[in-house]
Amino acid sequence: MNEYKLPDVGEGLTEAEIVTWKVKVGDVIKVNDIVVEIETAKSLVELPSPYAGTIQALLVPEGETIPVGTPIIRIGEAGEAPGEPTPSTESDPYLGMAEKAGAQASAPPAEIDMSNPAATGGGENQTLVGYGPRESAAKRRPRRGGASPASDAGAAAQLQLQGAFAPGGAASADVVEAEETPVPSTPAAHLDGPVPTRVLAKPPVRKLAKDLGVDLLSLTPSGPQGTVTREDVQAAAGSPAAPAGGAAAVAPVSAPRAPGERETREPIKGVRKMMAQAMVDSAFTSPHVTEWITVDATRTMKLVERLKAHRDFRDVKISPLLILAKAALLAMKRTPEINAAWDDAAQEVVFKHYVNLGIAAATPRGLVVPNVKDADAMSLPDLGRAINDLTKVARDGKTQPAEMAGGTFTITNVGVFGVDAGTPIINPGESAILCFGAVRKQPWVTGNGKIKVRDITTLALSFDHRLIDGEKGSRFLADVAAVLEDPANALLH
Repeated sequence: MNEYKLPDVGEGLTEAEIVTWKVKVGDVIKVNDIVVEIETAKSLVELPSPYAGTIQALLVPEGETIPVGTPIIRIGEAGEAPGEPTPSTESDPYLGMAEKAGAQASAPPAEIDMSNPAATGGGENQTLVGYGPRESAAKRRPRRGGASPASDAGAAAQLQLQGAFAPGGAASADVVEAEETPVPSTPAAHLDGPVPTRVLAKPPVRKLAKDLGVDLLSLTPSGPQGTVTREDVQAAAGSPAAPAGGAAAVAPVSAPRAPGERETREPIKGVRKMMAQAMVDSAFTSPHVTEWITVDATRTMKLVERLKAHRDFRDVKISPLLILAKAALLAMKRTPEINAAWDDAAQEVVFKHYVNLGIAAATPRGLVVPNVKDADAMSLPDLGRAINDLTKVARDGKTQPAEMAGGTFTITNVGVFGVDAGTPIINPGESAILCFGAVRKQPWVTGNGKIKVRDITTLALSFDHRLIDGEKGSRFLADVAAVLEDPANALLH
């Protein structure tokens, strides 16, 4: 019997949330078959199995966040039948946690293939080989509670509190389907006697209650062992019963709330949690200075139109962002401090002779900043393709931790939202960030004193004043603006 432990999928991550199980108990899998999808502080990742055999147990429920090294799945030999379920698990798949915990405690040490780093369960320097991004992002609420039911302590606690029942949990026979998000129940103030903290109900029933706005604690359970059934929920909501064996015809609700509810709460986790901490650390560590410049980008916009028709850019989506990126890379040659880093521990300024160009991207899961490696060594067409690929992957929610590591300078394009400019916060580990505003038709006084309608944009540069003084920051910003005003100025760099 092999136990697969949650590995460190890169960048020293310490925990992850189980989002979706791709297998169920009894499935026969091969090495490198995808078994689970997890969400780390940086991305969504699909984990392949380091073992071949039959799925014996899923040890962690969907929606639970666990530390690296926690056993998540048990795999037996090929052809080995899963353990016989107890009678209670026939009526409710979340009962029988004690048996699972006891079997885990008495199981002999697993034979682990040390040639596969993923099989060891995630030591500090172990990186899962062969993992890939998920196809789509599913939003989930983490399970409220303490220890993982995969541990002896967690199982014992579940038994003591709720008769070995964990809402949203995965036992030996069932797991939550991807679209069935468990709903944490809130105590009802009108109930007499001790108020329970959990309600016994299967995930589909919880999903139905969430969609219909029914408080599970207000219901009188009619199912075996005090479980709330689908009929209980439908009766409370006044909706007709669903056909036997079929799914309830309920339209999905993105943000359900009870009638009259004035506030809802959403857990801070994953990418948003990481982004928030990084921004706080940066804002209170680096002394930020922001400078602005308004630029006539008419010639740049004309260049963009010409490049769209050029044969070298047939497969490249051309935008002013590409010209701005190239202008920033050229301007760094005159002001290398922009691409440097402050090493506080060593009390040194680290000058980097390469540019990993970050492009800030807003995604449904929060802000991510993947970067183009060695962007300074790329031709304009190659840079355009790299930026296109990077932003598409980010929008699809498939950005991997390695793609966000090692950035040296960042561009944030707020112009796509129709915003003129802003005061961006420097990405941690970097020294500057360039904000690109919307390009608008505006009246502009030209060099000969005439007023014409031109394409105008605003650039804002935030930089770390510990190593970049005002003169250097101003020079860099002016150099970037000069290329946007007349792309021929790029020949001077």
